Amino acid sequence: MRSAVTVSLTASAVLAGGLFAGQAYAAPAVPSITAPGGFVMNNGTGTTLFGKAADTRRSTGSTTKIMTAKVVLSQRNLNLDAKVTIQKAYSDYIVSKNASSARLIVGDKVTVRQLLYGLMLPSGCDAAYALADKFGTGTTRAARVKSFIGKMNDEARKLGLRNTHFDSFDGIGSGQNYSTPRDLTKIASSAMKNATFRTVVKTKSTKQKVTTKTGGYRYMSWTNTNKLLSTYSGAIGVKTGSGPQAKYCLVFAATRGSKTVIGTVLASPSEANRATDVKKLLDYGFAR
Repeated sequence: MRSAVTVSLTASAVLAGGLFAGQAYAAPAVPSITAPGGFVMNNGTGTTLFGKAADTRRSTGSTTKIMTAKVVLSQRNLNLDAKVTIQKAYSDYIVSKNASSARLIVGDKVTVRQLLYGLMLPSGCDAAYALADKFGTGTTRAARVKSFIGKMNDEARKLGLRNTHFDSFDGIGSGQNYSTPRDLTKIASSAMKNATFRTVVKTKSTKQKVTTKTGGYRYMSWTNTNKLLSTYSGAIGVKTGSGPQAKYCLVFAATRGSKTVIGTVLASPSEANRATDVKKLLDYGFAR
């Protein structure tokens, strides 16, 4: 009798173990997202983990600034501590476009490194303008800006991206500023190879000391618009975007253990939808 009980219990244990093992190794269900476009890949291997209209061209909003930063950081003999004097044209541009701002003050001398923080954290279009003016080539501001945008498109071509084109340094274009979830993810993956870029985009907030026109100093405080950094374990970047055409976009990345998942959602109908979509995609990416 004792032997029969033992056999029965052992058989039950085996069945239970098999059941739980089956559940543990079952492939995760592919998530449904509200965003019209999305893409996720394993950043280490480049393996595609998820795609939804991944190659459909869409407006990118301020996720454009990932390429702005990448172009700056790819300059030869770059001096991140070089100072740039803030021009009235930059603040006038912000006002005329009703654009997001780093609240840069005319006459202040701000380092290139600080401008990158102003570009990527509060999504400052004034910082983007300053960087385009600084790193473009030409005898006029217009020529320098045009040259810088050309460099952005050159970088896209070098990455082999056929569905990406820039006509602005900040995403406020004239209808010819577009990319795809797959292409934006590849741009971000390439940019994340740069240590300065990684440091900037994972920063939740920063306080920077800048030199004023009169030689004194002031502190600029910037908070990252990417709330994922505070709401998702392991989040390390990358950049938000929004606008009337772009709606709500996010290029995102997170690391857990030795695995980094990176991806993009474009044209989410709301900020809340964007957050929900991204968390679903990251969870799915780590489960794959």
